[in-house]
Amino acid sequence: MLLRFAAAVLSALLLASGWLSMTGLTLPVAFVPLLRISASYGSARRDWWGMFFWAALTFALWNIFTVWWIWFATPVGPPAATLASTTLNMIAFMLFHSVSKHAPKALAYTTLAASWIATEYWYTVGDFSWPWLILGNGFSHDVWAVQWYEYTGVFGGSLWVLLSNICIYEAVFNRSAKRIVLAAAVVVVPIFWSLGLWSTWTEPEKKVRVGIIQPNVDCYDKFAGDKRRQEENILDLLKDVPDDVRYIFLPETAVPHSYWEPALSQYPGEDLKAAFWSELTDSLKKQHPDAILVTGANTLVYYTPGHESETARNNPYVGWYDHYNAAVGLTADGGLQIHHKGRLVIGVEKTPMPWLFRALEFLVIDLGGTLGQIGQGEHGTAFAFDGVKFGPAICYEGLYGDFYGGFVRRGAQFMSIISNDGWWRDTPGYKHLFTISRLRAVEHRRAIARSANTGRSGFITARGDIRETLGWEKRGVLTADVALCDRETFYTRHGDYLGRISEYLMLLSVLYYVAYRFKKKNYLVQ
Repeated sequence: MLLRFAAAVLSALLLASGWLSMTGLTLPVAFVPLLRISASYGSARRDWWGMFFWAALTFALWNIFTVWWIWFATPVGPPAATLASTTLNMIAFMLFHSVSKHAPKALAYTTLAASWIATEYWYTVGDFSWPWLILGNGFSHDVWAVQWYEYTGVFGGSLWVLLSNICIYEAVFNRSAKRIVLAAAVVVVPIFWSLGLWSTWTEPEKKVRVGIIQPNVDCYDKFAGDKRRQEENILDLLKDVPDDVRYIFLPETAVPHSYWEPALSQYPGEDLKAAFWSELTDSLKKQHPDAILVTGANTLVYYTPGHESETARNNPYVGWYDHYNAAVGLTADGGLQIHHKGRLVIGVEKTPMPWLFRALEFLVIDLGGTLGQIGQGEHGTAFAFDGVKFGPAICYEGLYGDFYGGFVRRGAQFMSIISNDGWWRDTPGYKHLFTISRLRAVEHRRAIARSANTGRSGFITARGDIRETLGWEKRGVLTADVALCDRETFYTRHGDYLGRISEYLMLLSVLYYVAYRFKKKNYLVQ
């Protein structure tokens, strides 16, 4: 009992390292203690429940160690995230455990790898989407070791972790020269491949001058505090942006208040910009006439009766409308480009299964607020300015490699990420959100300019190197030359193909296992 408890805790600690500002290089051995616990049990039903307990403890601890900081934004967040994530982890691992007790080892290991990656993939495409703990994300501090993500994305990292653990476990507990050599090759060959890509990578020569602004406004005062003071803060910081900057980025929801599309007016149907947008336009004319300003904002879209979206709200004075978390590109001549956030934070911006909540609307007590559902964009939108295209990804969109690639597939030559990640205070949360951006840079080979409200703003090269940054509770402006790239990587073109393949492999593994058990049972009866 004590040894199993120690093994479960050790697995959880080895899994958590990559999310705690340390290293993900513990991941290739993180499952070994848990695999040993699985091997120590037999095939009886009581043994199955014993393994269930230790696996649940391991994955719950992994979640607790790595997402506790969500508590600062919402107390229900950590338990909800832990329950959802642990459930998917348990589906994959307990399926492996069951197969391992009644079928060949090769089938069991195939089931583990396929089902684990398949359930990770479900977490990126389902209504309950929280891809924080995808195993491949654990290498965000070790980008030198995973440069091949440009071919596989983070699911390639998950596959590497699982294969490494399986081979190392077999080498340690079923020793043979062949198994030891295989384990060493599985762990080392991808690292050497990555080092080769790392050392031969060259930054493109064509560059543009970019400025990023970190206003340092407290997240909790932002929506209830003095709006005019926030506007003046933005205007003051724009004065600090050098004259040669052509692309200026403000963070997510930097502009206070909500404005009606398409003109960003104060009232629906108006053709004139609201006062603050006019101030921003005038500021660009005077100080940066040859630049584009990209800022986060809350925008509203009106629908004529009968044409409302699934997420639209009904106001007796206005009618049907959607509220969007948007990125707005503004130029000195008054031109506007708008991108609607397409990956929403579950529970905060998105209500899972909105059709169900709409059906149960009669049970909801109206407290003057919303159910937490805003309008959702369909895909990444590439903004164009001065012959250059770039992607204005918004915060949570940076967690989804395939969706993020949509900006690049639509022509983005460099990327920006605008974020408002100070909700979790000075914790590992905002730090890891920044470093995950390094994986996006490698996957798509696009340099990134990241503007956060507070937390960490900075520049990341297409190789994943971190350049100038602004830290927690810092106010200011950063500028740098950002490289442009036109090449699409293999991963950009094909997206999360490993996740899709894993779904089919998981299904085939389960069907093969059922057929194997049926055939064996009939053989024993005869």
